[in-house]
Amino acid sequence: MKWLNHCRMKLVAVGCVAAVVFGGGSAKADFVFGEPINLDSPINSPSLEASPFISSDGLQLYFLSDREGGIGGMDLWMVTRLTTNDQWGSLVNLGPTINTSATETGPNLSVDGLTLYFGSKRPGGLGDFDIWVTTRTTVNDPWAEAVNLGSLINSSDLDNGPSLSPDGLSLFFYSRKPGGLGGLDIWVTTRLTVNDPWAEAVNLGPLINSSVLDYWPNISANGLTLLFSSRRPGGYGNRDIWMATRGTKEDEWGIPINLGPKVNSSAQEACPNISTDGFTLYFASDNLAGQGSYDIWQAPIIPIVDLNGDGIVDSADMCIIVDHWGENYPLCDIGPTPWGDGIVDVQDLIVLAEHLFEEFPPVE
Repeated sequence: MKWLNHCRMKLVAVGCVAAVVFGGGSAKADFVFGEPINLDSPINSPSLEASPFISSDGLQLYFLSDREGGIGGMDLWMVTRLTTNDQWGSLVNLGPTINTSATETGPNLSVDGLTLYFGSKRPGGLGDFDIWVTTRTTVNDPWAEAVNLGSLINSSDLDNGPSLSPDGLSLFFYSRKPGGLGGLDIWVTTRLTVNDPWAEAVNLGPLINSSVLDYWPNISANGLTLLFSSRRPGGYGNRDIWMATRGTKEDEWGIPINLGPKVNSSAQEACPNISTDGFTLYFASDNLAGQGSYDIWQAPIIPIVDLNGDGIVDSADMCIIVDHWGENYPLCDIGPTPWGDGIVDVQDLIVLAEHLFEEFPPVE
């Protein structure tokens, strides 16, 4: 291919620049957040809206609200759209199979759309909030009666905020159960196959959990990034959204970092949820720019594809990718957006091609 030969010819010059600028491969592909926007009506209202969850195809948004017209004090609702470029349609209450006169929170849908996990204070649980699950045969069928996940996950105290990994083998949640490190901790339960029962939940330990509140986990589509809300020191407000990453699913989590002032504010930010395509972060905030006590917001996730830092995405950046083709080279691991997949391949070229000849930082 002509562009490949062109890149090889430029590798001496570009490779030297990259080594100087990026420290010989110690850098990592990164991303920035665009300006968050309020999702407005019909999603947000003067009431409380939180716990957003976007379906894997991006066409359904689940969330909790205490608005009028529900069954209990806090219900689960859903909006749909025909394509990801369309506006959201009419609001739908998930109905009496899922919602009760008690409080329902934290909806989390499996990739195939056939299993829904959520938190509830309904009768029949083990304590405060418990985690429940409901299933359906096809996406057009009604939800079956919800089942409590049992004592290996739920406790006599609070257990809530489920986040299912895309392969369906790990379920993250937060709890105040005995054995934690703070007021609320993040835990995970696993299973060998989707047909096996869940194992006893394990605390994620002192790197993720602190002596204060750590809650509302969200695992990314590739299982390598964990977002959560925390009151730990170093934030911008009362509760901020933080992020921890790992190289593989077998690795330990790294030290969490704050998502920064574009997302976090002097108010409270919680309930992060990353779209499967990696382009959008959904979250809840009670900042004063919203319509109610809490509103749902979304922020675009913009990959940094100016790999040599010269202010424009061009063939020089493509050459850096080609130079490290087939390697686990974090600087070039920009695809799938924005978390990467551990190898420099065609996914990274696709992301770069989408931004060719753009200036960076992007002109807003």
